[in-house]
Amino acid sequence: MAGPMPKWRVAGRPAVAAGLAMLAGLTVATHGASALTIELKDVASDRIERQRAAADGRLPLAKTPDISKFDQRLAEAGVKSGSPMLMRIFKETSELEIWIERGEQYVLFATYPICHWSGTVGPKLKEGDKQTPEGFYTITNRQIRHLGRWQRAINLGFPNAFDRAHNRDGSYILMHGGCSSVGCFAMTNPVIGEIYGLAKAAIRDGQRHIPVHVFPFRMTDAALAARASSPWHGFWASLKAGSDSFERTRRPPRVSVCEGTYRVQDAPPKSSKHTEETGKPRRGKSREDMMLGAIRTGCPAPVVVTAERKDQNLAAPAAGAPSSQAVSQR
Repeated sequence: MAGPMPKWRVAGRPAVAAGLAMLAGLTVATHGASALTIELKDVASDRIERQRAAADGRLPLAKTPDISKFDQRLAEAGVKSGSPMLMRIFKETSELEIWIERGEQYVLFATYPICHWSGTVGPKLKEGDKQTPEGFYTITNRQIRHLGRWQRAINLGFPNAFDRAHNRDGSYILMHGGCSSVGCFAMTNPVIGEIYGLAKAAIRDGQRHIPVHVFPFRMTDAALAARASSPWHGFWASLKAGSDSFERTRRPPRVSVCEGTYRVQDAPPKSSKHTEETGKPRRGKSREDMMLGAIRTGCPAPVVVTAERKDQNLAAPAAGAPSSQAVSQR
């Protein structure tokens, strides 16, 4: 849940730097309100500096794209507002990426600093644990409406089918403006305005599910190996499969929740199934394109992409296996 914007100061940069590595929580005073505990724990200690900058009015944050040159940046990337998009979040480095479809693949349009998120690496388990989630989520039209005091906010869709399979609970995990949050991703008002506008345009122009992949860190082999002793190592390995698939294809992977685990398959080529049913090209987007990024339930049949880049089912689903269907995230 989002918290109020604190007005505070942190005394002594050397003291802050020395204490952050072991910090389990930070209590900051809020104007006219009781103290707010912001959980920082063991990663992304630069969140303190970003909150200090926002409180002092020193915006935009360093490394923020020039929001005033939005149209110019679109042209330079060779993409259009309204095209299908994908978001990736990396908690450890406090970064949010937006990728937009260009031709057969998605290209990186922007990387924004996340002004604040609470907790540490690892998934959200329950309401009130002050953790931000990790996993594969989708945004639908219902999730980009006006929510609460934020003029522009996007509901991430926690808990998803995987979270529910593991009895994880919580609600209204948002991407929103400002620079204070407990459980959400605070992006500052100008940045969330740009993200919100892109998401709304993509859905308006036909993208039913905008995938949002939330990772604890950059999913490299070395990063995962360095955390081999973590209780979340197996979970993170399943997230890495999704990251690796996108890195290979530059298209959002097919993600299913099968027997309580994420199953990832490479996305098919764009519009590869337009002519399968009638032998004629359809107008507009194929169903496969429209459902790209949706989280499915059920165990998928194995799929291989041949040299001609056509999907072939290797086996039919087992008798009694749940059918594959999109899960509406709320």
